[in-house]
Amino acid sequence: MERVEQIRGGKSGVATILAIGTANPPNFILQKDYPDFYFRVTNSDHLNSLKHKFKRICENSRIEKRHVVQTEEFLKQNSWKGTYEEMPLETRQKVPTEEVIKLGYEAALKAMKEWGQPASRITHLIFYTTSCFGSVPGPDHHLSKLLHLSPTVNRLMLFSHGCHAGASLLRLAKDITENNPSSRLLAVCAETMLSSFRAPSDSNVDALVGQALFADGAAALVIGAHPDPAVERPLFELALAWQTTVPDTEHAIRGSQREMSLVYHLDKAIPNIVSENFSKCLVDGLSAVGLGDDIDWSRFFYVIHPGGPLILSRVEEKLGLEKEKLKASWHVLREYGNMWSPTVLFILDEMRKRSKNEGKTTTGEGFEWGVLLGFGPGVAMETLVLRSLPH
Repeated sequence: MERVEQIRGGKSGVATILAIGTANPPNFILQKDYPDFYFRVTNSDHLNSLKHKFKRICENSRIEKRHVVQTEEFLKQNSWKGTYEEMPLETRQKVPTEEVIKLGYEAALKAMKEWGQPASRITHLIFYTTSCFGSVPGPDHHLSKLLHLSPTVNRLMLFSHGCHAGASLLRLAKDITENNPSSRLLAVCAETMLSSFRAPSDSNVDALVGQALFADGAAALVIGAHPDPAVERPLFELALAWQTTVPDTEHAIRGSQREMSLVYHLDKAIPNIVSENFSKCLVDGLSAVGLGDDIDWSRFFYVIHPGGPLILSRVEEKLGLEKEKLKASWHVLREYGNMWSPTVLFILDEMRKRSKNEGKTTTGEGFEWGVLLGFGPGVAMETLVLRSLPH
C-alpha cells in the first residue's frame, strides 16, 4: 500500500482514532421472544398471519438479542393503556431526544476515559442521530454541557442521514482534524428505535423487516492528527475516505416523519444494490490513487455495516471472502442488531478488542490495512481505507 503513503503526502498528520466508547440501554430482549412482545404491546395479537410472517423474519435475522428502550413497564408508565399507540405525541417526541442524549453521554464518557485527557482538550464535537430532531438547542448542546466541554468547542449537529452516518462522521472528522493539527474531535452517534416503533400493518409489510432488525445504541470516538505518543494510544488511521451515491436508488431506502413515528421503506433490492456496488465503489476509489488493479481482497480487514444477514452474505460472496473476514460484523449483528449509525463503530470496537484478546499484533486482527463500509438512504455508500496500528 505504498501508494496510499504517497497520496497522504508522507505526512504524519493523518487523522487517527484515539479512543472508542459504546453504550446501550440496560434492557435487552431475546429475538426469539420479540414477536410475542411486539404484537402484544401493539394490541395486534389478532393479526395471526402477519405475526407468523414476522416470526419467520426474526428467525432468519441471525440476531440473538437487541437492546431497546420500549419495555412493557416503560410503555405502561408513558401511555394511557400501556401501548405505544396511546402514548401522547409530546412523549413520543420528547423521550427519543432524552434517550439519545443519555446514550451519547454514556458512550462519550467511556471514550473520554480511554483517551485519558481532560475534556478541555476537545476542540470539536459532532453529534448525529436519526431518532429525533426539532429541539433547539439540540442534543449536541446538552451533551457538551454534561461533559463540561469548553464554551469555545466547535459543535455540529447532524440529522437525517441514516445508517451510513457513522461512516460519514469519520470522513468529516478526517477533514476537520487534518486541517486543524492541534484539534481533538469527539464524534458521537446515538439512536433509539422508539422513534420508529409502530404497530404492524398489512399495508406496510416491508416495515416488519425494520422492526425485526433495528435496536438502540450509541458510540463515541476521539479523533485527532499528530497523536502524542506520551499520553495517547492511537488505534486506527483514517487513510482515505470518500462517498458515492448509487444513481437512481433513492427509492430503496426512504423515510419521513409522521405524527405516529418515523415511517420508512426498505426495498428488497437493497442487498443486491450494496453487494453489486460495494466492490465498484471500492475499486473506483482505490483506482483514483493508483491501487485499483488486481486487488487481493484477502489482504484487508473489513468493517461492514450489517444492514441485515443477506447483505453480509452477498458481500462475502461478491468479494470471495471467507466467513472469518466479516466475523466482527456478524458478531455485532448477532449481539446487538442493526443500531443504524453507530453500528460500524461498534464493529471497530469489537475488532480491536478481539485483536488484543487473540494476541494479534495490530488492531485490525493481524492485518495492517482495512476497509470500512457504511450505506444508507440515497443509496449513499461511505467507504474508508483504514490502517490498523500496533497494540
